[in-house]
Amino acid sequence: MVGDSKESSGVIAPPPLIYAVGLALGLALNWLAPLPLWPAGATRALRWTVGGVLFIAAGLFAAWAMLRFARAGTPIPTWRPTTALVVEGPYRFTRNPIYVALSLAHAALGIAFDNPWILGLLAPVLAVIRFGVIAREEAYLERRFGDDYRRFKGRVRRWL
Repeated sequence: MVGDSKESSGVIAPPPLIYAVGLALGLALNWLAPLPLWPAGATRALRWTVGGVLFIAAGLFAAWAMLRFARAGTPIPTWRPTTALVVEGPYRFTRNPIYVALSLAHAALGIAFDNPWILGLLAPVLAVIRFGVIAREEAYLERRFGDDYRRFKGRVRRWL
């Protein structure tokens, strides 16, 4: 576990590392057993345009969420103690905008690289994020912020 669960969420691994492992496995599987994602007539430009637009959207969404953390004066790394409950900006729509952004970026790379393995591995990555990261973060935030977090949880969805 990363961090002391009394002073931090105690997630099983840094979330970007979990997504990176999924990407690396997808690239390795595609090297071992290449499968096309796009139809034969699809151009590289189309793949890179669609994937690029989604990747940029993911980056902007993540930046918006990180800016809200900075303005609240609370750290982003999951192993550091949270000092404020962030409920504005993208947090009005999802309790986990950075994970939504990382998931969108993961999918965007699968599209751009014409790699269905990357897309297929997003499901197990999301399971690890949900149970090894989000569940621990939610328990930590309930301990830390009590009813304020429970009210937030009651009005904002976990994902979208």
